[in-house]
Amino acid sequence: MAQVKMLNGSSIDLGVCYYPEHWDEGLWAEDLDRMLEAGIQTVRIAEFAWSLIEPREGEFTYDFFDGFLELASKKGMQVIFCTPTATPPAWLTEKYPEVLNADMEGHLYRHGSRRHYNYNSPVYREKTRIIVEKSASHYGPHPAIVGWQLDNEFNCENDRFYSQSDTAAFRRFLQEKYGTLEALNEAWGTVFWNQTYTAWEEVYVPRKTNTNSVNPHQVLDYYRFVSDSVNSYARLQADIVRKYKKPGDFITTNGMFANIDYQRMQKESLDVLMYDSYPDFGYALDGYNPADPMKDRWWSRNLAEVRAVSSIFGIMEQQSGANGWNTRMEAPSPRPGQLTLWTMQSIAHGADYISYFRWRTCTFGTEIYWHGILDYSGRENRRLREVREVSGKLSKMQELAGARYVARVGIVKDYDNIWDAQQDRWHARVDLVSQNALFVVLQQTHTPFDYVYLENHRDAESLRQYDLLFYPHACILTKERIQVLEDYVAAGGKLVMGCRTGYKDINGKCVMEYLPGLAAKLTGTDIPEYSFVAPDEGRITVEWEGAEFAAAVFNDLLAPMGEHAQVLGTYTSGPYAGTPALIRNRFGKGEAYYFGGAFAEDTVRVFLEKLGAVEPYGEILSLPEGCELALREKGGRCYLFVLNYIAEPAEIHIHTKLYNLLEQREETGRQILEKYGVRIFSF
Repeated sequence: MAQVKMLNGSSIDLGVCYYPEHWDEGLWAEDLDRMLEAGIQTVRIAEFAWSLIEPREGEFTYDFFDGFLELASKKGMQVIFCTPTATPPAWLTEKYPEVLNADMEGHLYRHGSRRHYNYNSPVYREKTRIIVEKSASHYGPHPAIVGWQLDNEFNCENDRFYSQSDTAAFRRFLQEKYGTLEALNEAWGTVFWNQTYTAWEEVYVPRKTNTNSVNPHQVLDYYRFVSDSVNSYARLQADIVRKYKKPGDFITTNGMFANIDYQRMQKESLDVLMYDSYPDFGYALDGYNPADPMKDRWWSRNLAEVRAVSSIFGIMEQQSGANGWNTRMEAPSPRPGQLTLWTMQSIAHGADYISYFRWRTCTFGTEIYWHGILDYSGRENRRLREVREVSGKLSKMQELAGARYVARVGIVKDYDNIWDAQQDRWHARVDLVSQNALFVVLQQTHTPFDYVYLENHRDAESLRQYDLLFYPHACILTKERIQVLEDYVAAGGKLVMGCRTGYKDINGKCVMEYLPGLAAKLTGTDIPEYSFVAPDEGRITVEWEGAEFAAAVFNDLLAPMGEHAQVLGTYTSGPYAGTPALIRNRFGKGEAYYFGGAFAEDTVRVFLEKLGAVEPYGEILSLPEGCELALREKGGRCYLFVLNYIAEPAEIHIHTKLYNLLEQREETGRQILEKYGVRIFSF
């Protein structure tokens, strides 16, 4: 079979998720032929099919997937094969209930759904080792297979684990990290509320308490432990698959879920990360907000998160039909044009492989309302016609395969602060406001951005591609991270930090230094006092050289420190009016800004404008706020994506000649972009 090269910069390809076990074997050949005719060249299979390989403990049969792979090879269809560990079989959970996950009170999650196992059960890890070894050794050499997916959506459904196996593993994790109980007690501050441990057997994963509060430093370590457990489990599988896969076949997993350090997973276990993109959640009937200007555009934020792990990535499950289980989620079918729009949204952000979920809509089971390209009958329909149109568009876009997303603005993150904000309401309050506002305004001002994880940046060199970095609320700071940021600013970068910076150490304990702690030298700032914005204080405002904007949620009251620190803005309302609210510190060749509040939308706009980062391509074209702009670059050639998310035509203005890649012609001046329309311009 002549294979299509995937995810190596040579092509952009279409695939689909297929479940041969759901359909009569007589449909397989017809389905594969129709997929190929529509431009689909790859199918993903087997992620929930453990019993088809090991129907009873220790009894292995390969006939089912041998037959399908033989047909796929004959038809010229590529296959991504999955390890089937997301749904352990009934014989396993019945005989070995210790493999099951549990809730916080210790009640086991029983067989009948998916992802009901825990990563730390010695039995489950051994059974995983066996099924992955048997699957990979048998199917690995098959010519139809081009890639392997580990499990399915790690930490989907449950991102917290409370089984007895998890407590045992948590103790081992802590013993390795701290060495002694004395060190653990110090790190967790267990002298508070008489929580001091005198034996390792007294330490558990978080358990239900009468106040529903658990030691916050324990919880922070627990999230680290969950991530460590997932990564260890993924590594177990990846190491086995790597022994048997053919040269050039990739290893991946799909989705992005909470409490996982994906940077580590990419380094240890994956060749590329895949994401499952469902923008239709933005239109779900439960919780729909008609005033939300983003709706399906929020998925561009998720795609930016994927790109922070894997600059070129794939989509394993791309929205193709309506969402819904019989027990939850109700969402409409993609409107005409939205399937194409969401496909191009993924490609604009760095995806070179798009696999739709799914080919046929299942007629039974929990996901009977989670529609695929085809409805229950399998008849020709609008969505299939749109997939064909997408395939035609991709044939004109192949030159941009492997192109890198380009951004000059970055939002700095790290997992310690992400996990701290999950369990600290004070941290969460400011972080949610700022993260949402940054995304919305960067989108509306057509300012491409990256998420920049400090776990990936051990020195400042890789940060220098960014003219401007926002690190909104680095509550936890370390000497190593602040050194990287100091080096970045000293070399000429601009860094913006917000309230609540630097007040915690790596264990989540509040420091006894003058705030903002480790960031004081870099930002030239002292914080003598701080406070939440009280409900009766209304909107607290700040004035900066004629611009007035909000200091939302929380206010640090600032004082400049050092000869290069300058007060740029002061509070103009509330009980602290006249107090400094914004300080700029010239540090080496660059500038560090400390802002005393959380970032509301008007605040972000002012910062982008004042710091010269807004609308970086405004001289090339002008767009309404309802359109997204993204840029990919390859070999010195740039590809501008314009995506219209609104349900009406959008007027755009091109200020210089651009080449319309899809229409294959030059364009300039006023253009009308149809509702849910897409343009790709090269220059």
